[in-house]
Amino acid sequence: MKFMKLGSRPDTFYTTEAVRSVSSEVSSDFIVQVKGSRYLLHKFPLLSKSLKLQRLCAEIPGSSNPQIVQLPDFPGGIEAFELCAKFCYGITVTLSSYNIVAARCASEYLQMTEDVEKGNLIYKIEVFFTSCILQGWRDSIITLESTKAFPLWSQDLGITSRCIDSIASKVLAHPSKVSLSHSYSRRGRDDISCNGSENKRNNIPAAKGWWAEDIADLGIELYWRTMIAIKSGEKVPSNLIGDALRIYASKWLPNVSKCRKNIVHESYPNHDPNSTEIATKHRHLLESIISLLPSEKGSVSCDFLSKLLKASNLLEVSSSSKMELVRRIGIQLEDATIGDLLIPSSSNDSLYDVDVVITILEQFMAQLQSPPTSPPRIKSNFERRRSRSAENADFEFQERRRSSSASHSSRLKVSKLVDGYLQEIAHDDNLSLSKFLNIAEAIPEFARLDHDDLYKAIDIYLKEHPTLNKSERKRLCRILDCKKLSMEACMHAAQNELLPLRILVQVLFFEHAKASQACSQVRDLPNHIKALLGSQDDSSRQSSLFRKTINAPVDDQWSVSGLKSPKSKVSTLKMKLAEDDALDDSCPCPNATSKSSKTKSFCLIPNRPKQIFSKLWSRTGITDKN
Repeated sequence: MKFMKLGSRPDTFYTTEAVRSVSSEVSSDFIVQVKGSRYLLHKFPLLSKSLKLQRLCAEIPGSSNPQIVQLPDFPGGIEAFELCAKFCYGITVTLSSYNIVAARCASEYLQMTEDVEKGNLIYKIEVFFTSCILQGWRDSIITLESTKAFPLWSQDLGITSRCIDSIASKVLAHPSKVSLSHSYSRRGRDDISCNGSENKRNNIPAAKGWWAEDIADLGIELYWRTMIAIKSGEKVPSNLIGDALRIYASKWLPNVSKCRKNIVHESYPNHDPNSTEIATKHRHLLESIISLLPSEKGSVSCDFLSKLLKASNLLEVSSSSKMELVRRIGIQLEDATIGDLLIPSSSNDSLYDVDVVITILEQFMAQLQSPPTSPPRIKSNFERRRSRSAENADFEFQERRRSSSASHSSRLKVSKLVDGYLQEIAHDDNLSLSKFLNIAEAIPEFARLDHDDLYKAIDIYLKEHPTLNKSERKRLCRILDCKKLSMEACMHAAQNELLPLRILVQVLFFEHAKASQACSQVRDLPNHIKALLGSQDDSSRQSSLFRKTINAPVDDQWSVSGLKSPKSKVSTLKMKLAEDDALDDSCPCPNATSKSSKTKSFCLIPNRPKQIFSKLWSRTGITDKN
């Protein structure tokens, strides 16, 4: 800490309850009242340095002795007045970064200028403030934080702006040129010598982001202005700006990383004025942090953006701030995790906010359509000179190729992310079928290399929503492409009674087609299905063969234990298929004309599945009695 001692006389203040006086042989002739405290003082030392007290004394009518002056709105309170009074008496006073703002405001209030007396208090404070306080890193931060008690005074006197400029200049300067204060340092707390000065090896901050933790102590208003000044210098990398914002948010915002809908009620109970005030404060803080986010992609992690979005949902921030977070998450969605998308809903309609995830996916798809903005390639001196049009065409081709490859890779990552997200939200009883389908259909068909994860999500949704009628189950399963199911998924689906019968026929068809390919057995279709229905040993052998080629964890593989013999279900399947066709003929599906392209493979199977099985049953000798 940098200190300045003013004055040298040994006179001291004597305090008796609310009355304070100066030890002196001369009787008091001047009483000053400050916020309930009375000071028995003398006119000459005070009036000789304060123009304000001179004018107040001149306005007092009569010649009462002692004269009484009241200062009800004195900035800084009794501590600041005592400092100014001691200076007038020549008593030693100590200035530091903790009290310099109060002393400066008090001296300005009393008008202790150079016009009244040379070397007055305002001049001395300004010299100390400029030459010492602003030169120290920590002293500048402490002084800036203390301006919160006197916002208008500090703004008018330029204290706030000068502290912010000092802090920003030190952040933008090389770390070796920054002088830490003598009072405190997070990095050198245990290495301060007895005389108050730090060892030289602790006087140099860390090279990257050393400043973020220190300025996180500031209130949001001062922090916002300081970060604006730092960003305007355009010398600090955007990722360091993002790290600083993450540190500040983790310090001042409530923990909303867990997706619990009742966290907002735990943090801010209903009908509690104090909680409402805190929520308003946090809302303002969150909106300020969002406005400071760097514009560069990747400067802030997707995890941090997701936490801000979760907090925005619970604190009900402005729609513009929320959409800014949605846009940023959509730009770098390939870096997100499933937990990042599990955003708690602020309403009781559902557990998670699915609508905001749909908007995020729309933003992701939209930004992939934008043209690439890569810097032009620098030509080598040995390259053959070509026409400008040929060079531009080659450059555009390479850029399109590079952009297409990156976009395809991003889509593949996001497709796996979305299928995992669907499995999580499928457990929500209140999740509507339309929202589930909107999420699933947001991914292009080519971006899903396999449909195993999608089938898992559909299976979970069917189990958690047993009240779905037949048309809704068909509508749900139309997004499933049976050609892209693995052998394990096919075997599970073949025994899944929740699936529509037509999907079951597709599964049987493509399951056996894959099995025949794996076993290198090229046979016609009826023999394939004949083998599937008539030989359990072949199915077991084919299933084990495919299981060896899948490197998925045990927990992620489909359970095929307890499979029932296909023969035992032939009669039941034949009966249900007949009922299904009869119902479809009488009640055509309203969505039949809008089938997804993913279900066009269904055309490979005859319109009436029972005809296929009639041929199979006639060839294998299976009758209804079986």
